[in-house]
Amino acid sequence: MARRTKEDAEATRNKLLDAALEVFYAKGVAGASLTDVAVAASVTRGAIYWHFKDKMDLFGALISRSALPFEAALDSALGEQKGGALRQLTGVLEMVFRQVVRDPVTRRVFDIALYKVEYAGEMQAVRAWRIENMERFALRIQVFLELAAKDAGIVLQQSPSSAARGLRAVFDGVLLSWLQLFDLEKEGMSAVQTYIKGLGFDVEKEFA
Repeated sequence: MARRTKEDAEATRNKLLDAALEVFYAKGVAGASLTDVAVAASVTRGAIYWHFKDKMDLFGALISRSALPFEAALDSALGEQKGGALRQLTGVLEMVFRQVVRDPVTRRVFDIALYKVEYAGEMQAVRAWRIENMERFALRIQVFLELAAKDAGIVLQQSPSSAARGLRAVFDGVLLSWLQLFDLEKEGMSAVQTYIKGLGFDVEKEFA
C-alpha cells in the first residue's frame, strides 16, 4: 500500500510538471499562476503545495527534470573514462543539441528557460539557482578539459576555469541563437570544435 501511495504521489508530481511545462510555455513564468497550473493538471492548488513550496520551486523542478539526464551522462562519462575525456565531453554536448532538436518536451523546457523567464522580483531566487547550476556545469567541463589536456600532452591556452566558462558560453550561445534557424546539431558541434581547437587541441586528430 505504501508503495502504491508513493507511485501515486510521483505520478501526481509528474502530472504537475507536465502541466507547468504547457502553462509556462504559453504564458511565460512571470505571467503564469499556480492556479493556472492546477487547472491545467486538473488538481487543487493544495496538491501543488504538497509537492512544491512555490512557483519558483516548481520551475526549478521542471528545469531539473530535463537537465538531469545530461548531468547524469556527464557524471557517468567522468567515472568511466572510456574513449578519451574530450570525446566524452563533446559527446554529451552533442547529445544535448540532438535532444533539443528532436524531443519537443526538451525543446520547450529550453525555450522557457531561455526566452520566457524574467529574472526579477520573485524570480530573483531562480536567477541565483540558475547561476549556481551554470557554475556547476562549468566545473564539470573544467574537469574534462584538464583530463583531455593531460591525455593530449598539451597546455591549455588559458586557465582551465576560463577555458571551461568559455566553452560553456559557446554552448549556451548556440542554443540561445538557434530559434530553429539553422542545423543545431551540425553548427553547434562545429562551434564547439572550433573553440576547442583554439584551446590547443588537435581537433582533426581528436575527432578523426
